[in-house]
Amino acid sequence: MAKQSEQSSLQMMASLSPTTHVRSRFQLVVLAFLAMLRRDLLVTARQIVGVLIQELMQSIFFLFIFGRILPNINMTQAYFVTLFLPGIIGLTTMLSAIQAIAFPLILDFGFNREIDDRLLAPLPISLVAVEKVLFAAIRGLFAGSVMFLLAYLILGNAFQVRNDLIVAIIAFMILAALTGACLGLTIGASLQPDQMGLIFSLLIVPIIFTGCTYYPWTSLSSVRWFQIITLFNPLTYASEGLRYAMIRPDRTQTLAFLPPLSPLWDIAGLSIFLICFLLIGLSLFRRRALD
Repeated sequence: MAKQSEQSSLQMMASLSPTTHVRSRFQLVVLAFLAMLRRDLLVTARQIVGVLIQELMQSIFFLFIFGRILPNINMTQAYFVTLFLPGIIGLTTMLSAIQAIAFPLILDFGFNREIDDRLLAPLPISLVAVEKVLFAAIRGLFAGSVMFLLAYLILGNAFQVRNDLIVAIIAFMILAALTGACLGLTIGASLQPDQMGLIFSLLIVPIIFTGCTYYPWTSLSSVRWFQIITLFNPLTYASEGLRYAMIRPDRTQTLAFLPPLSPLWDIAGLSIFLICFLLIGLSLFRRRALD
């Protein structure tokens, strides 16, 4: 009986084709990837209040001061809100994605090597990084979406968004979130915990103020050197793309404002940054993971 049972087991193993093994391995990888993503989302859901405060507080104050207070005391023109809102949506989406992966990843690669727990999962090292990118992008999209509701509550009648290009708005937000997440991967895999302060002073602040958040790209034509510098900031393409998708054509004519870059250029710019940051980030992540 024992020999028959052993022979049956060997026959069953022999009957499994290479295709079956590949399919089983693929299913295992997919399940592990989804389980890891689900865990991260559940942890975030349990801490949703703290997450929203962390990711939205800065943008809320920007929106309140520049969108409500300054126009009411005649320190800015009324149309400034129209130009500013797409920029603040792009800023919130991208920065939230950066912060959602950069800071935790720096700590994961710290002295305690908490990243090792994830590296034990039945996943290629690159997919562990991709899961973190996807999770950070989801958080960025969520933060950007919440900003629409907050903008409606804060700005009141000044909240004006065209509704015929919803797909374009979503597309630019997705690209902005993914690009921010890939940039966060690059940052998180390259810095040590004692260098975290550099992120804000040397990276976040320049991104905010050179990303066409507060001004349209065409308004910089008289400062050509700075206009060129802004093209090396992925936030510029997110802000300008969202301006194209959110501001009605009749409003752009009234404001003497034309989108400086066609939507194709905005998409191309974000896509190039996304691919570059992803490739660099994956390379750095693999190197740190194998150290």
